[in-house]
Amino acid sequence: MKKSGKKYTASAKLVDKPSYALSDAMPVVKKAAFAKFDETVEIAMRLGVDPKHADQMVRGTVVLPHGLGKSKRVVVIASGDKVREAREAGADEVGGDDLVQKIQGGYMEFDAVVATPDMMKSVGRLGKVLGPHGLMPNPKTGTVTLDVAKAVKEVKAGKVEFRVDKTGIIHCAVGKASFEADKLAENANALIQSVLKAKPATAKGKYVKSIVVSSTMGPGVAIDLASVEAA
Repeated sequence: MKKSGKKYTASAKLVDKPSYALSDAMPVVKKAAFAKFDETVEIAMRLGVDPKHADQMVRGTVVLPHGLGKSKRVVVIASGDKVREAREAGADEVGGDDLVQKIQGGYMEFDAVVATPDMMKSVGRLGKVLGPHGLMPNPKTGTVTLDVAKAVKEVKAGKVEFRVDKTGIIHCAVGKASFEADKLAENANALIQSVLKAKPATAKGKYVKSIVVSSTMGPGVAIDLASVEAA
């Protein structure tokens, strides 16, 4: 979609440097957000990896220190005592095969799914439903676990998942334009540091090629890589 118009042109003029330190970029991103709604602030990191090779897949999770500006709805698919643990931890809905059937029937009013290992045989039936939305529970992201209470609390606290796409780019939200600039910078830095730590051993050459921060409708603001790689 081509972004044009007087408002976009005016906000693009606010980006007056080739690149910015992360802490200096966020005030610019906030100022350049011109929509009438509270825009999401997102990071795009272009990595020097080839996602077609399994050993160069970059994925993981990070708890953003200031969350994403909304409480996520979490459902837990579990059995036995884990049902009570999930409810006490604040899960929005908990169930077993009954919840699996409900999701198969079209129920999708949630942002994250946590499951216990013993329920994964049933959860496997939801692959075609949850997979396209990136909601399938996975041990690598901590959403298949016996510690359901910890998983629920982390998601509620602002845990986000990042994953490199087929073009070698990670897209991830780090907050809202209404956040204070320093909180956006802290969230963004937490994500960037997690991606740096997730560098595959097989990745050759420059790992992070570029980082751009933008709001939903606003222009991209390039980040000086030296300012974050040294953090």
